[in-house]
Amino acid sequence: GFHLSGTVTEPATATEPEMTYKVAISFDRCKITSVTCGCGNKDIFYCAHVVALSLYRIRKPDQVKLRLPISETLFQMNRDQLQKFVQYLITAHHTEVLPTAQKLADEILSSNSEINQVHGAPDPTAGASIDDENCWHLDEEQVREQVKLFLSQGGYYGSGKQLNSMFAKVREMLRMRDSNGARMLTLITEQFMADPRLSLWRQQGTGITEKCRQLWDELGALWVCVVLNPHCKLEEKSCWLRQLRKWGEMDVCPLEDGNYGNELPNITNALTQSSGHSQDSLARPRRTVFTRAIEGCDLHWQDSHLQRIISSDFYVSPSYQREGESLLFNSQGQPLWLEHVPTACARVDALRSHGYPREALRLTVAIINTLRLQQQRQLEIYKHQKKELLQRGATTITNLEGWVGHPLNPIGCLFLTLTEACRLEEENCLEISDAGDSKPPVYQHVPVVTGSQDSGESYLSLALEVALMGMGQQRVMPEGLYAQDKVCRNEEQIIARLQDLELDPVLVQTLRKQCVLLLEGGPFSGLGEVIHRESVPMHTFAKYLFSALLPHDADLAYKLALRAMRLPVLETTAPSGDVTHPHHLVSVVPSSYPRWFTLGHLESQQCELASTMLTAAKGDMLRLRTVLEAIQKNIHSSSLIFKLAQDAFKIATPADSNSDTTLLNVALELGLQVMRMTLSTLNWRRREMVRWLVTCATEVGVRALVSILQSWYSLFTPTEATSIVAATVMSHNTILRLSLDYPQREELASCARTLALQCAMKDPQNCALSALTLCEKDHIAFETAYQIVIDAASTGMTYTQLFTIARYMEHRGYPLRAFKLASLAMTHLNLAYNQDTHPAINDVLWACALSHSLGKNELAAIIPLVVKSVHCATVLSDILRRCTMTAPGLAGIPGRRNSGKLMSTDKAPLRQLLDATISAYINTTHSRLTHISPRHYGEFIEFLSKARETFLLAQDGHIQFAQFIDNLKQIYKGKKKLMLLVRERFG
Repeated sequence: GFHLSGTVTEPATATEPEMTYKVAISFDRCKITSVTCGCGNKDIFYCAHVVALSLYRIRKPDQVKLRLPISETLFQMNRDQLQKFVQYLITAHHTEVLPTAQKLADEILSSNSEINQVHGAPDPTAGASIDDENCWHLDEEQVREQVKLFLSQGGYYGSGKQLNSMFAKVREMLRMRDSNGARMLTLITEQFMADPRLSLWRQQGTGITEKCRQLWDELGALWVCVVLNPHCKLEEKSCWLRQLRKWGEMDVCPLEDGNYGNELPNITNALTQSSGHSQDSLARPRRTVFTRAIEGCDLHWQDSHLQRIISSDFYVSPSYQREGESLLFNSQGQPLWLEHVPTACARVDALRSHGYPREALRLTVAIINTLRLQQQRQLEIYKHQKKELLQRGATTITNLEGWVGHPLNPIGCLFLTLTEACRLEEENCLEISDAGDSKPPVYQHVPVVTGSQDSGESYLSLALEVALMGMGQQRVMPEGLYAQDKVCRNEEQIIARLQDLELDPVLVQTLRKQCVLLLEGGPFSGLGEVIHRESVPMHTFAKYLFSALLPHDADLAYKLALRAMRLPVLETTAPSGDVTHPHHLVSVVPSSYPRWFTLGHLESQQCELASTMLTAAKGDMLRLRTVLEAIQKNIHSSSLIFKLAQDAFKIATPADSNSDTTLLNVALELGLQVMRMTLSTLNWRRREMVRWLVTCATEVGVRALVSILQSWYSLFTPTEATSIVAATVMSHNTILRLSLDYPQREELASCARTLALQCAMKDPQNCALSALTLCEKDHIAFETAYQIVIDAASTGMTYTQLFTIARYMEHRGYPLRAFKLASLAMTHLNLAYNQDTHPAINDVLWACALSHSLGKNELAAIIPLVVKSVHCATVLSDILRRCTMTAPGLAGIPGRRNSGKLMSTDKAPLRQLLDATISAYINTTHSRLTHISPRHYGEFIEFLSKARETFLLAQDGHIQFAQFIDNLKQIYKGKKKLMLLVRERFG
């Protein structure tokens, strides 16, 4: 049949009643060509009702009545039957059909209508003509709508996942050889090109967002797959080429490498070697995400050698041809495929994607045999140049086009093709969704089928070998943030896949062999002895290799990881001193130099590699030394060395067992290096670093502490040395932690005191108090520290610092020394008439109280200083009041007699203070009256009342005050309201 119709009932649920839907499906040559369903569900996939009806027809063909096309049935009816048929049909559906029936009747009765010009009438139940297009039904409008919706969500709400599943659907269609795959991809691409954000990003000059970039990449890769379909018709290909060119020429079309031009060779151009970046970026052709697919349209599958490779496992060269050089076979007679590697891998991907897994596998084996041969030849070339290259210590030879991070993902493609052939499919194991934890795949060795003698190789060991070859390829860092980021991402993806492989003896053998080749590989290997200065670093890859090799061949593992520690791009350009900034290259490098946007990430990977080696070398002094030297030579960032020091310390001091002294010493040495690197630069983590170093040295032991105290000036600032280092070393906790005997404690204390005095000399302002505190227990040292303070007091110290030390002296029981320092502090101070809330007021009051308690002489000495420095009336009157309340000299200094009498304000020294206070009140009053507002009048009257109290302390005070008030009334008579208030209160 060509047309299937039926009713599908959906049973009732707790919330929904039972529903019945009418479904109609058209077929043509074993494909569903159109569907309609009453549910009105809009989706790119068939609704459940269409699927249910189709399955019913497949499973129960005898239950579905087979009928003739409706035109045949009508043909058998006479005039009356036809009239009856039409009238009954109209009656059954009169509301929907009547207008159409009327219109058709009018047209049939009109002799010149269009309907009468055509012979016969359409029949939806009859099959299509043999010439008609026939393909699976695809709701194109729905595809457009969904892609548009997902793009409008900008990669949020899981729309990125949805778009990826649409791409997966396209791949599935290609694999089933469903011609709608390319059609669906075209619809998706049209919507991507219509994304309004593209022109916005272009105007603003910002890059496409990361999520979006990855989707565009997949789109480009899928088009390469489509155009490389080995069985597509020429007209199909030229139609795709027109479309791709049209999209590529639009100015909003995203570029292949983010926002930058790139000098990658053409897909069909097999020249991977080139010296230097000769082309100027302006001369480079614009490469869009579709460029590779456009180039792919030039590729064909007609080559007879290629056809033989993919169509037979047993294609070998005749044995008599195996002597000379051949471009088609290796010396074992196995076929080679000498095409540009990413292009050859794109063919593999196309074969896999279009449902030709065996063919894909055969081509993969040929590519790997070619890579092996290249590797051998490169080794031979290197042996001839080795001496010269090692003398130069650098190389200009490197691949401009890296396979890792390449838009076509060649290595990932070969690895997948090979591992898919080795997957053990578990029984009833459905694909687990993204949400569930998918178990890592399980692989088994499947022997490689070849025509030559049994190679004893498996597809699994080939997968490991090709991944190692690709990751170890030496290549120049590409230009632009996006391309550089992609290198890191792709590397991580491949390593994640490698970690799924269980390393059995066969794979370990492959691993060791390939690692040795990479170490010996000279300039063709990223792990060779000499590399290009802009070579992509191998840290992430080496970390995987190190961990994988360690249980089987520790020497090789260390040799490899130590070789990979280098980061030559920093060697020649890093400025002297510290480079703690993650993107420090941008500023110090000449502009012609490509900027490494991922440098921060690369440096942290270098640090990870070092940390992995440190952990593994715990307890092995010799290995630890080598790793330490590699760190000191290759890592240039203080924050990363600090991280390594912390890592080493953590591993060296496990909570549940004894410390490992070898690793502790490494941690300390790294810590000391960080101290030296950051001593003269500003680093926000500096305090944390200093504290950590003292903790680490304490853990190492008393000798380490003595050493850092003695060489403090090369590690710490004077402030750090006194307030953090020496203070922590001398703390009770440290003494307990180290359980020291008396001579050891004395040695530490003596070092700390020496340090304290040196720091106080160098920076008295910040270290004097700490120095005094540290020297308390040693009389000579304490005296020396005090003398340093006195010497520095006149020039280099502020009144706050001096008052603080003076109070400390009083607290320690040195009141006369406290008085001397307080007097020195007073000479640095100046308090204006309106500074009645100044923070130093408490210090001044304390200094006067101290002098008063020492006796009349000291008070007489400090009052002139007070009068000179303090011009604030309320503060002066406060001091005066306190001095008249009790007799001086109550501190009871030995050898002094005290009269015990209160002091008079008429006699020196208080007379001078009283005069100064009265004069301060007079000056302040005039100052306040020059710009007073009515709301401050009440406050001003209270101020005058306080002034009167001070005036009255003088013998003729009431007369003086009366004159003062009269004077005010005269001068400020314009302020009538205020003078009224003055008269009311003071007469």
